[in-house]
Amino acid sequence: MATIIFYEKPGCINNSQQKNLLIAAGHQVIAKNLLTEPWTTEHLLPFLQTHPVATWFNRAAPKVKSGEIIPEHFSAEQALALLLLDPLLIRRPLLQIENDHYLGFNPNQLATRIKFQQTTLDLETCQQTTACPHP
Repeated sequence: MATIIFYEKPGCINNSQQKNLLIAAGHQVIAKNLLTEPWTTEHLLPFLQTHPVATWFNRAAPKVKSGEIIPEHFSAEQALALLLLDPLLIRRPLLQIENDHYLGFNPNQLATRIKFQQTTLDLETCQQTTACPHP
């Protein structure tokens, strides 16, 4: 079984369900707080670099939902600088399995690396209302 470093937002229902799936499959999950992690370019970029810039953003973040930040309007350099300043904007979870880095919880992508019980539930899109204190 794998050891998975799981960067989450504490209190996020989806992150809890994602971790539970991995733990139930026998994996060791080391949960870390995405919001208080001391992110640097070198630390964050491996999770992001193989994905389109607009997908780096947490679509449930208040600044994104309000239209204050439009992810499609940023270059990679601009987006990275913004994410480092405000980790709430980072799409979550971030997962690290040995030298492999993952952005978001994509069951199909993860299943190529580790085994766990697949689900048809959408465990990435926030199901909370706009009044949710846990964007």
